[in-house]
Amino acid sequence: MQTPKLERVAAGYVFPPGAAGLAMTVEQPSTGFSWRNGETQRPYFIASITKLFTTALIVQLSEEHKLALDTRASDLLGCDTMAGLNIYDGRDFGSQVTIGELLAHTSGIPDYFEQKRPDGETVLADLLKEDRGWSFEELLSISRSMKGRFAPSTPGKAFYSDTNYMLLGRIVETLAGCSYENALRSRILQPLALEDTWLFTPSRLDRYSDVTAVMYRNTPLHSPKALASFAAEGAIVSTMRDQIRFLRAFVGGELFSKASLERMTAQWRSIFSPLVPLSYGVGVMRFSIPRWQSPFFPVPAMIGHSGVFGAMLFYVPDRDLYIAGTVNQMVPRSLSYRLLVRIALAF
Repeated sequence: MQTPKLERVAAGYVFPPGAAGLAMTVEQPSTGFSWRNGETQRPYFIASITKLFTTALIVQLSEEHKLALDTRASDLLGCDTMAGLNIYDGRDFGSQVTIGELLAHTSGIPDYFEQKRPDGETVLADLLKEDRGWSFEELLSISRSMKGRFAPSTPGKAFYSDTNYMLLGRIVETLAGCSYENALRSRILQPLALEDTWLFTPSRLDRYSDVTAVMYRNTPLHSPKALASFAAEGAIVSTMRDQIRFLRAFVGGELFSKASLERMTAQWRSIFSPLVPLSYGVGVMRFSIPRWQSPFFPVPAMIGHSGVFGAMLFYVPDRDLYIAGTVNQMVPRSLSYRLLVRIALAF
């Protein structure tokens, strides 16, 4: 039985006193298996898993013929918005970037969040020091202060950038004719009855204490203003129960067609380095450990997304396995992925 194995896995992920600890849900619909560790309705910051929601909104708009993946972002946001966002080899490629390139992280646009600015600091480092908010324009300005990574759609190139999804959020607002929050609610949250999922915004700073504390080593992170700045790229609060429901809809054809998902997962590109087993399709992440890194225990590939605060949401096609949860810990980054491996190998 998998349950005793998973209980042993969970027991190995107990954090020091004061840490939020592990919360995890595993479901296997093909067998009816279900396992939970922690409170399934306890809200937590899903961070970059938010990008899957943004992807779903963009794909819906595409299927409604309101945009195409080869539509230039500048056609929707204006050349002024895109200008200077990817200056590479002396050329400004900002106005040429397409929606598909934003989704796939092949735009070459710098990452405002973890990439170093000219002063040597990062937004991530800033929010760990003190809580402050950033506007859309300020984050664009930070991105423009950095050099482009490569020309858009350079063969074999991809670079993970939160700026890409910030821009996609603004595209959602432009085409949906409402705020990102309202589009999220009407197109995803209400149809799927995700009653415990919501966008953390500047108007909801007073709800920060309602969400599970995120730990940076042994210290709780207190950055409500910062987290409220990241909207379409990382500001959703959810629960394990809602996350599983969303993932099943994402891969099951409820939010958009299965044909679209097939196209989104047809090609994968490394987004960090060849030694990091994370790659990106079109709007979705894959965690896949090559056989040479795990020769005795082959680990099945997983699709979904992870978040900087230790949140994870993945589907394992070979096992029909849905995994949602969080370790509520920012470091080490490998913690949640090691947990994913151990869960997958229990089946």
